Amino acid sequence: MIRYGEIKIKTCENVYEPAEDTFLLADNLDVREGDRVLEIGTGTGLVAIRASEKGDVTATDVNPAAVKCTQENAIINGVELRVLQGDLFDPVEGEKFDVILFNTPYLPATGDDATGDVLDLAWNGGPDGRMVIDRFLDEVPAHLKPGGRVQLVQSSLSDTEKTLQKLADMGFDASVTASERYFFEEIVLITAMI
Repeated sequence: MIRYGEIKIKTCENVYEPAEDTFLLADNLDVREGDRVLEIGTGTGLVAIRASEKGDVTATDVNPAAVKCTQENAIINGVELRVLQGDLFDPVEGEKFDVILFNTPYLPATGDDATGDVLDLAWNGGPDGRMVIDRFLDEVPAHLKPGGRVQLVQSSLSDTEKTLQKLADMGFDASVTASERYFFEEIVLITAMI
């Protein structure tokens, strides 16, 4: 069991455990009272549970084990979450949100790096680390309400500047709002408003 403030998180087999990138997002959430929130790639559900303190949260994950784990952690913490299984925005097609959160799979990886198990989906960003980030950015505007916000976590290894530029080109006001430096990379939280 992991504790984050008052939140208790049970870790689950084949589910990404909360780590520095999870806490960076959880510590810096921009969720306001009554916001409709979508968290993609929820893992154990820690960020979704934290966001539910103010918002109405839908949490998704491509990993069925993560969906089950998040449902269990929501019960443990006595919170209501809608938890759906699927890739990126597929489970919420046609829906719009005030806030969209995503701790992206951002590590550059080749086929040799991947183990082939479902946990790869949580970290493997493809050869340049942007395989999932770019798909997310292409789809996110269609799912944001006017005035909506996006918060995404990525590594400097997957080109933070490219993400900021892409968001700016789409009309977002985007900046790095929090970061943690490690010996070979910087993990950043990008917050963008439309």
